[in-house]
Amino acid sequence: MEYYNTIAQKAVAEYKDRGSKFIAYAFPVVSADECKQQLSILKKEHPKAAHHCFAYRIGIDGNNFRSSDDGEPAGTAGKPILGQIHSKELTDICIVVVRYFGGTLLGVPGLINAYKTAATLVLQVVPVLQKSIEIKYKLHFDYTQQNEVLTIIKQYNCTILAQEMQLFCDITIGIPISRLQEVLYKLNEIKQLEMHQLK
Repeated sequence: MEYYNTIAQKAVAEYKDRGSKFIAYAFPVVSADECKQQLSILKKEHPKAAHHCFAYRIGIDGNNFRSSDDGEPAGTAGKPILGQIHSKELTDICIVVVRYFGGTLLGVPGLINAYKTAATLVLQVVPVLQKSIEIKYKLHFDYTQQNEVLTIIKQYNCTILAQEMQLFCDITIGIPISRLQEVLYKLNEIKQLEMHQLK
């Protein structure tokens, strides 16, 4: 696996069923904390909503995910939302569906359908982004070698995650897994450059 799919930006979609309104929000996230922040922002934006149900999936191994029914009957909200994230094979994403109750009970099948549909609709309006799986490395080198290092980083589409440029430079980069051997070979040719892989 060299790539993973995520979303490019925030998106919103709305679904109505028998008076109830379901507003689905999708966010690109890289941590559970980011998802919690978005959730608390939405709770402030929609204080009168009956439920704020969500699901997220983070990382490329597929094991870091969570869903919440937020008071809806168990399995009727979070799971259907998460199901849509899985079926589109997306990660680093959080979907929150805000429900305003319309006075008519939808029943379990109705709820599952409503949350699933809201999640499907928001995923239809947001562009999917294919990203390279990257291996993180920390580089340490003399500032005189800066151009040489930055040229390699640019040439192989590496991502600069952090940098500190002084007399000695420290850069944390993400190297696309498909170009790893080439990049390491090129960097190894630079004298006195130190690098180590980050977990």
